[in-house]
Amino acid sequence: MHRHPLLQQLAAYHAGEPAERALSKRLANFVESHSDCFDRALMTGHITASAWLVNQAGTHVLLTHHRKLDKWLQLGGHVDGHPDVLAAALREAYEESGLPHIEPVSAAIFDIDIHLIPERKGEPAHYHYDVRFALRATGSEDYVVSAESHDLAWVEIAKLDQFTAEESMLRMAAKWRAAF
Repeated sequence: MHRHPLLQQLAAYHAGEPAERALSKRLANFVESHSDCFDRALMTGHITASAWLVNQAGTHVLLTHHRKLDKWLQLGGHVDGHPDVLAAALREAYEESGLPHIEPVSAAIFDIDIHLIPERKGEPAHYHYDVRFALRATGSEDYVVSAESHDLAWVEIAKLDQFTAEESMLRMAAKWRAAF
């Protein structure tokens, strides 16, 4: 079953993040209930992959000022039908930053989130079931702003709250500071 690897990763995440058990159970239930959960055409929602992309020192995270949502967020996007969510997070990080050398800090899920994407241009409101991985830039940290962004910025993790009040973003910062 193409969903089995993600369900195993979610089970491990569920066991290791007791404060997020309701959220991880909801995400796992979505994956179990929809064989097409990786397909963007599933209009109730779909799996997305994100990157908590830190610099080599681990002190800054690369954020995008998202063109469509008009706010500062982690890099990420649609998995385009592919069940390897970590590979999708790596692809999205590269495509949105232009950084040629990025590697996973761990193959384990770093964070998850479920958020509503508002209706726009004939696309109904739907949920992104977002699976997030911690990644590290291992070479040059000179990024290239893609068409998906207004801007990119290396943001000091300790000062993330100056860029966003998004609960899930601040949660990732707290997790990073606690673990690394």
